[in-house]
Amino acid sequence: MSGPKTYRLLLLATCGLITAMGFSSCASSNMRKDTRNKMIVSVRDQKMLLVKDGNPVKTYKISTSKFGVGDRPGSNYTPLGRMQVAKKIGSGAPAGAVFKSRRRTGEVLKPNAPGRDPIVTRILWLKGTERRNQNAFRRTIYIHGTPEENRLGRPASYGCIRMASRDVIDLYHRVGYGADVFVIRGSINNHKSNSLVSFASRGR
Repeated sequence: MSGPKTYRLLLLATCGLITAMGFSSCASSNMRKDTRNKMIVSVRDQKMLLVKDGNPVKTYKISTSKFGVGDRPGSNYTPLGRMQVAKKIGSGAPAGAVFKSRRRTGEVLKPNAPGRDPIVTRILWLKGTERRNQNAFRRTIYIHGTPEENRLGRPASYGCIRMASRDVIDLYHRVGYGADVFVIRGSINNHKSNSLVSFASRGR
């Protein structure tokens, strides 16, 4: 048997396998880009503001890099500027599920498990849209869960944007592929909601 029908069946089977492995990006090329939700990450505040249709929705405590900001390969910096959600990984995984090379290991950690600092729960893999963050995807810059929840609110990561497991699950359900992520140096406080996106795009 060959032809378009065989191809469709093979594609469905492949997507099912990818989904079972914890990936949720198989159909991303056919999905409508999320233009309603935008995330603004403040390095100064160590917070993320979720904005929907120009209106603030929710603020999350996060951690950016403890080494500083930038996009140099091997630097462990958090890139500044406008990025987008390229892939979403971990759909259906329990809170605290450990990922290595974007695959579940089978281990599940509780918050603040002593001596452990893996990627957990969910992964939103980011790609850069500007010259200053063009290496983000190759550098595997993620928004992801961390077991080190007691360190959130101050720089603690190796380049990624860390969140509490409950928060990254909540964010994962709210935003889709292509949603913008603005990482800024300055504060998200004391700015009108209708100017937040333009403020973020300037990367202050």
